[in-house]
Amino acid sequence: MSAAFRKAAKARQRPHRERAQPAARTKLGLLEKKKDYRLRAHDYHKKQNALRALQKKALDKNPDEFYFKMIRAEVKDGVHVIKQPKDEITPEQVKLMRTQDIKYVEMKRVAEAKKIERLKAELHLLDAAGSGRGRHLFFVDTEREVKEFDIAAHLDTLPELVDRVYNRPTIATLQRETVKGPTDPAHLKKLAQQRKNQYDLLRQRIEREKAMFVISQKIQTRKDLLDKTHKVKVKKETTTGPAIYKFKFQRKR
Repeated sequence: MSAAFRKAAKARQRPHRERAQPAARTKLGLLEKKKDYRLRAHDYHKKQNALRALQKKALDKNPDEFYFKMIRAEVKDGVHVIKQPKDEITPEQVKLMRTQDIKYVEMKRVAEAKKIERLKAELHLLDAAGSGRGRHLFFVDTEREVKEFDIAAHLDTLPELVDRVYNRPTIATLQRETVKGPTDPAHLKKLAQQRKNQYDLLRQRIEREKAMFVISQKIQTRKDLLDKTHKVKVKKETTTGPAIYKFKFQRKR
């Protein structure tokens, strides 16, 4: 066959076109090309070789062979679970750990108590709204004095300052000096909100300090229970206090 004939035959060949994707197989992706087929074939043979190796390993396995995972593993609800070995701890080591826990909790509790004292010193135990929670009692002799009683005149101040429990100057002081501090209602409201936030923080710290004290007592009780001394439970443990035990008296040398 001459070169001219081969060239003419090649020119008459129709160009190759990819086969259209059937509509039913569109969800499976595009048709695989030749290089994709090689990759898939390589992956398939790799998996088959791995399966054959596992089958050979299973056939060569000794049925009487023992290894420790046989007693540390079990199947729960179809899931393979390996049991974790328990740590071997002596009673003396447990006591030492309890002591360290108590020291840490006590350190945090003391730090919290110092913060509480600092907040109390800053707030001077004032109410957030600017008026005391308690009542101020005035004693008079007759019913007439009760009806005619004037708090502003009795305290020697202005009627607008009667509700205050702090920064309540007398009339003589107001005549001698100007009013100190903020007088704008918006500013006073902002200060009252800040004071309320400080009291909320103080309440939270007091509750946290009480909770730490209870935790410390419970840890100390669990530490005492490690002693091999006859004991009787007197009161059950609650959220606000530890359990109470009565130990048998033993004379120490």
